[in-house]
Amino acid sequence: MLYSFVGMPPVFVISRDWDLRGAVRAELRHAGIDARGAKTVDDLGVAIAAGTVPSVVVVDGAELQNPVARAALENIAGQVAVLVVDSRVSPAPPLPGSQLMQRPVQVKEIVGRVLAMLRGAAA
Repeated sequence: MLYSFVGMPPVFVISRDWDLRGAVRAELRHAGIDARGAKTVDDLGVAIAAGTVPSVVVVDGAELQNPVARAALENIAGQVAVLVVDSRVSPAPPLPGSQLMQRPVQVKEIVGRVLAMLRGAAA
């Protein structure tokens, strides 16, 4: 079954790790998704303040260690699907309503999860 994501709000990929951010963003764009990269949760806040509300946020678990960034993500987690990609043995406590993928994980697995989240939001 084919799904159309045309007109769907963008997916934000937030990570200070350019490899994760760039690879996931590139694969999502290849799948026809408006994917935008951001280094920090603050960058996401600027986009939201400007009127761009994401459909899904993919965030590096390291961002959850910053209390201000974590609070900002908790504020949007009830309204926007959040996927946390974490590499720690003991990941940060999950955000309400978020999904967690533990590293090591392949980019295609992250993209597959985001596509499933988008299909769920479109249903």
